[in-house]
Amino acid sequence: MPPVHSSPYFQMDNPAILSLLRKTAGEKRSKSSSGGLLKMFKLFPMLTSGCKMVALLGRPRKPLLKDHATTGTLFGYRKGRVSLAIQEDPHCVPMFVIELPIHTSAFHKEMASDIVRIALESETKTHKKKVLEEFVWAVYCNGRKIGYSIRRKQMSDDELHVMQLLRGVSMGAGVLPSPDEKESTADGELTYIRARFERVVGSKDSEALYMINPDGAPGPELSIFFVRAH
Repeated sequence: MPPVHSSPYFQMDNPAILSLLRKTAGEKRSKSSSGGLLKMFKLFPMLTSGCKMVALLGRPRKPLLKDHATTGTLFGYRKGRVSLAIQEDPHCVPMFVIELPIHTSAFHKEMASDIVRIALESETKTHKKKVLEEFVWAVYCNGRKIGYSIRRKQMSDDELHVMQLLRGVSMGAGVLPSPDEKESTADGELTYIRARFERVVGSKDSEALYMINPDGAPGPELSIFFVRAH
């Protein structure tokens, strides 16, 4: 698969995306910086699928943070593709699950850049559904089109496994135990990053998620855009 790194503004000419970007221009978004959390990706080579900390975090418990931020989880086997799950909170059934057309290892490399912007664009002409209820999406990573994806109607066994293990986790990054040891050996470790996102509704045809850094430290930004083409 060719590298996906490019300028985060390349081909970002959709009016809905530009409108959401302008909402944050000139503002101090320290709470949306993701330096502290993204730095945790550097720990991946040091972690193992038998990590006891992950097992402890996976036990049912009350959320660490009681606010109205949206929970986003990006996960996948190192040699497989990365999936995105969006929840109102870690204890709710995801309202949006999709497997993105990018390998997990390539996505981890993108996370090392200063700005990561993922855009999902629906080409559906009808506006009867909410934008997150659309099924077919063109996917862009840092301004470059990387393919198409279809939103899940039902989660796969692996996705259910991840949601179950992380049901008590508000934020974090690391490696999860695989449901199948043979699959783990063939596809590499099952990695994840979970964070809280500020959800911004631009219009009925556009929404955006901005990662909130837990410690407020400056650093790279991760934004996810959902837009419907006109």
